[in-house]
Parts: sequence; C-alpha cells; structure tokens
Amino acid sequence: MFRDDKVVAKGFVLKFEALKKQLDNVVVMDLNSHYHHELKSYIFRVYRDTCLYDTFGDKDLKDMRELEMSNLNRLQKLKNGVSYKKDKHKSKHQNVDWG
Repeated sequence: MFRDDKVVAKGFVLKFEALKKQLDNVVVMDLNSHYHHELKSYIFRVYRDTCLYDTFGDKDLKDMRELEMSNLNRLQKLKNGVSYKKDKHKSKHQNVDWG
C-alpha cells in the first residue's frame, strides 16, 4: 500500500484495520526469532501511527511512504538473511561424501 501512490489515507486506514483485525484473530504463537519480534512491533507501530491517529490524512501518508518502504525493506532483508545463510551453506555440506 505504501508503494501505490493511488492509495489515499482513508483507504489505507480501512484496509490496515481489516488486516490488523485478521491478525488479532490468529492464534498467538510465541516465536522467538528476531524477525518475528521486529515484524510484530512494526505492525503495532504503524497501526498506532495511522489507525489510532484521529487526524491522519493524505499528507501524513505521503510523508511516511519513503520511510516505511525503507523499514519494510529492512524487515525483508532480515527475513531473507536467515534462509540465505542456510542455502549458502547447504551446498558445502551436500558434497562432503563425494570427496
């Protein structure tokens, strides 16, 4: 929603509230990874800064787009960093018996 310039603040708030309600209805599992903690805090922070902010408008959404896209990229790198390391080292251990 941050990348799409056609999204207005009111539509963003409605959609984000719906997504947050779906997330709240999911059974809570305590995941100890750094990525999951960062993702959860990110969602709550964006919810607080947008949906709970009564005067949130199009200008506020425009001002936060670049920063939030940067934060989302950081979260994506954090998520992919774990699997990348695993894939990177898999090839070293697969051919150990081949000599």
